Amino acid sequence: MSEALVRQHSPLAAAASAGPVRRSVYVLLAVAASVYVIGPVLRAAALPDIRADLGLTPGDVATAEVIIVAVGVLALYGAGRAGDVWGRRRVVRWSLAALAAGYVALACSTGPTWYFTARVLVSAASAAVFITSLASVSALNLPGRMSRVVGGWIALVTALYFAAVHLARPAISVLGWRATALLLAAVAVTACAAARWALPQAAAPRAGKPIDSVLAACATAAAALGSGLYLVPVRGWTDRWVLLFLAGAAGAAAVGFLRARASGVGRDTRLGFPVRASACALASGMVLGFAQFLVPAIVTPLTLGSGASLTGSTVAVSAFSVGGIAACLTVQRRSVTPLTGCSVGFPMAAVGLVLLRDVPGSGWASVGMCSFAAALTGFGLMTAMVPQLAAFLARVPRSRLGASAALHPTAVLLGAAVAQALDAESRLWAGIGVAALAAVVAGRPAVAMATFGVTGLQYLAVLGLAGADRANRPVTGLVCLGVGVAAGLAMLTRRQQAERLARLQRSMTALRHAVLHSVPRALGRLQLAGLYQPATADSGVGGDFVEAVHTPFGARILIGDVRGKGLAAVQTVADLLGTFRSQAHDIADLGELVCHLDRQLARSAAAGEDDELFATALIVQHDEANDSFEMVNCGHLAPLVVSSDGVREVRTSTLLPLGFGTLCALGGGPRPEPVLLPADATLVLHTDGLSEARNSSGEFYPLTERLAASASLVPEHLLGHLERDVQEWTHQLVDDIAVIALTRPGAGNPVPHGPGIAAA
Repeated sequence: MSEALVRQHSPLAAAASAGPVRRSVYVLLAVAASVYVIGPVLRAAALPDIRADLGLTPGDVATAEVIIVAVGVLALYGAGRAGDVWGRRRVVRWSLAALAAGYVALACSTGPTWYFTARVLVSAASAAVFITSLASVSALNLPGRMSRVVGGWIALVTALYFAAVHLARPAISVLGWRATALLLAAVAVTACAAARWALPQAAAPRAGKPIDSVLAACATAAAALGSGLYLVPVRGWTDRWVLLFLAGAAGAAAVGFLRARASGVGRDTRLGFPVRASACALASGMVLGFAQFLVPAIVTPLTLGSGASLTGSTVAVSAFSVGGIAACLTVQRRSVTPLTGCSVGFPMAAVGLVLLRDVPGSGWASVGMCSFAAALTGFGLMTAMVPQLAAFLARVPRSRLGASAALHPTAVLLGAAVAQALDAESRLWAGIGVAALAAVVAGRPAVAMATFGVTGLQYLAVLGLAGADRANRPVTGLVCLGVGVAAGLAMLTRRQQAERLARLQRSMTALRHAVLHSVPRALGRLQLAGLYQPATADSGVGGDFVEAVHTPFGARILIGDVRGKGLAAVQTVADLLGTFRSQAHDIADLGELVCHLDRQLARSAAAGEDDELFATALIVQHDEANDSFEMVNCGHLAPLVVSSDGVREVRTSTLLPLGFGTLCALGGGPRPEPVLLPADATLVLHTDGLSEARNSSGEFYPLTERLAASASLVPEHLLGHLERDVQEWTHQLVDDIAVIALTRPGAGNPVPHGPGIAAA
């Protein structure tokens, strides 16, 4: 059973069909998950009071941060995997209960040891709540609705984070940090009770192992890497502990890579999580984490240094969240695809980051400019990130949903760790480079080039227009914004054109397969191979046609060329092939079959008011009982016989093309003529697109000579040689090419068995 069917028939998916229940469940999961992103905000606001009450030193705080990061990353994986094995409702309730206990212990702490122990418990429990909530959101949805639901869910979580940024300090000033911790414990207890009746319990896939070795190695590597990066600002890059953590991360990553290769992950996504979608989600998450640290680190000193108040600085910082919420809602309503989100979002984020490089004005003017740049950055990053995350969650198998979903928040943590490990001067341009690198990982090198190009032009504008003269800074901001808008519009237009072209190509491919069936490798006692190339690479069907069917009267092969091009030719081809497929099995006489094709095309010409509609055609029949060949040539090119003695043309009578309605008036209809084909020879039927292909000097393709130069008479190898050779002969095809090669099994040509091969 496919993954989509598993989702569709699961109890969670059944619960997803109930609108009011689904909405309340999503709200509950968003409120529970928001504790994960609100906790750091409250901790930062309460840290001065906590240090004064408990006597914490800066070294104690730094050491605790390293431990908390490592524990948080491992908790993301552990809780996600536990939800996969034991059921997510159970893990959500356990995690919320542990979170409540942690906040109670935090409120009752009397010293550094007690406080840090409670902090570790809160960090692990909040990470567990977040990842099980995210996995539950995915499990409650069908894949086609993932983008809309994930966009709305992340918008709600971000809105709660936005509220916490503005209410954290006033709440702590009024209640105190201990009472605030007790309030969060009460919220966790309430959510735990609500989860008991609100969350559906899906049947747990108990066949899976409790520990997924590949993802466990990835989580260990991420935990070691994050710990090392968080130590860098305190100890420096050359500290032995930093180097030890980084070496451990490299070792764990190597183990994960070897385990992935041994289990097949990376070669076949059916054996594990989707590798390409995982890489895109990881890249976008890392950029988001980098920007979440970078924007406050730039905006806060910039606004305060320009004379703005602390309130104004907070407003400018929270504009990043406002832009993110707007992006989530846009993705939810517009169903933005990952490629479109990447193409538009990353250049937009680069524009916002560069605008922060040289903010004009002072006071509230600086706050306004910083707010606009931060909102633009947040909107761009979330536009790129949410579709990638939704596509990733839609493709992850349910048996690994929780553990695989932990990769995204882990990437956000690592992005923030990388940002804080860099010096203040390099963070801005490093952020732009990380966004461009994420575009490359997502398979959008053009987006990366546009991001770097926009950044370079804006940097030149900053140097050329502003320099040391502050009077030019407003002009600089307008120029940078204009460059960014132009680049964004160009990327959006290009993305829309690319998507339209992709849809057109898919439609043309589907049309081609509907009109032209694949040429089988074996037909009766014949060995065949087919080649079909339209004159233009973006078209699916031209005026040439081929067909090979096995009938009670033997194998019958049809090849031909309709006059004209475009949709009219395609319609005629479909009409002819439909007639041939239906009549070839019922009409014993080959000449009478040709008459039917002639009359059908004449009727089509009369109905379409096209007096010049006709088609050349060549029909070959192989009688298996007598091992003989017959042929009727209606104005088509003579076939070629390729053997060890060379290449010769099969000379037969050439009749009028199909469509004039006169073939059956000639003495009762066409008479098939016998064709002699030695057992070691190959018969090649082709259209004029092959023999009339020209090189740069205007010379026709020497088909006879090139066939004689082929090293093999096996039809498949012979046509492979022709395809490569004609591509090297001409720089551009001006007409369609259709070729069928067939031979009888001899000593060196056994009849193959297996599936047919499609026309090239």
